Amino acid sequence: MPELPEVEITARLLDSALSGALIESAQAPGINALKTFDPPLSALEGERIAAVRRRGKHLIVDTSGGLALLIHLMSAGRLQLYDKPAGPRDRTSRLLVRLDDGRELRLREFGSRQAAWVKLLCAGELEQDNSLATLGPEAWPDPPPLAEVLDAPRPLHTLLRDQRVIAGIGRSWVDEILWQARLSPYKRGGDLDALQAARLGDAMVETLGDAIAHYERAVS
Repeated sequence: MPELPEVEITARLLDSALSGALIESAQAPGINALKTFDPPLSALEGERIAAVRRRGKHLIVDTSGGLALLIHLMSAGRLQLYDKPAGPRDRTSRLLVRLDDGRELRLREFGSRQAAWVKLLCAGELEQDNSLATLGPEAWPDPPPLAEVLDAPRPLHTLLRDQRVIAGIGRSWVDEILWQARLSPYKRGGDLDALQAARLGDAMVETLGDAIAHYERAVS
């Protein structure tokens, strides 16, 4: 599943490429992916893309008219920008946002299990949506004091992957962070002392930051 570094670099690249782009149309060929009905996708027609950003593992596409697409890629989803619209035989598309210059922002998903999803929300409803309202504080770039956040009788490996505790980390990065912090994945969060918590916070910022820096150099 794409995690904080992968979603962050996706948001940065798409924001750079799409800021100000005019939406011509939007449709959801993968009907299971669309989790809202009001406002309809047709409300995006004529809107301009104001920004593409990240919250936890979610992608958010803000528009000039106060609408926002909230997207979760799950395990096999990809949000990509193409120079031309998808062909009629494309069976991977879940969301198509066509731009007036001929480009297309496409949510695609690979594999038999369709789990990626998208919601179209009014900007004022975005933070109240359960998907975001239940998220913990961000793991990067400024994580909260971890001694307080992780103060629970649960293993660190479990706590760090719980999006309600801290947002953005999953199986791909938790092992690297704990190894860098020289902490056992089985150590309980409530047993962290101040020095260990500080070390864990430093490892979190460094590991995730290094991954994002690498993607900035390597991904286009």
